[in-house]
Amino acid sequence: MPANEFDDPRVADVYDVFDTDRSDLDVYAAIVAELGAARVLDLGCGTGTLAIMLAGTGRDMFGADPAGAMLDVARGKPGADRVEWIHGDATALPSDLRVDVVTLTGNAAQAIVDDADWRRTLAAVRNALAPGGHFVFETRVPSARGWESWTRADSFIVVDGMENWHEVTAVEWPLVTFDTTTVFRDGTRVVATSTLSFL
Repeated sequence: MPANEFDDPRVADVYDVFDTDRSDLDVYAAIVAELGAARVLDLGCGTGTLAIMLAGTGRDMFGADPAGAMLDVARGKPGADRVEWIHGDATALPSDLRVDVVTLTGNAAQAIVDDADWRRTLAAVRNALAPGGHFVFETRVPSARGWESWTRADSFIVVDGMENWHEVTAVEWPLVTFDTTTVFRDGTRVVATSTLSFL
């Protein structure tokens, strides 16, 4: 996972503003609890919501992300001092890190679009896991064709005087590329381009 569109401080600073409903993380918290995991790595942790939540339950938490701007936001949140933050992708993990669970939430797994990068990620995750550890990640079901609703008409929202929407720019199967546009209160427009792989 190379440094990406989320490495722009302007995008990172408002990421949580446009993604306030994090009930999608409940399933990860439930899996971690069910597995009795004491040490957890949230790979592609973004602004640290899951890592900080799990650290609050007394677990040893690690959060890694290639976007330094996202980690800056994460480090500024209450409870962030209970998480060990790692700047980089899976290949930047300490060689002696041993965790019970590695999570890769949201789009993070799909953002690894190169087969060689995916293999390197899997090898690094395996190395980070303690014996009997678990790798928990998600990906979209391609047959649902979710990207067809990634249009300005379907995704446009206004929060705190800022506008945000998504628009697909290319479908080159299995890759889908889309722009996320944010218009700030001062009229500044930032376009972040993302590509996801529908494995």
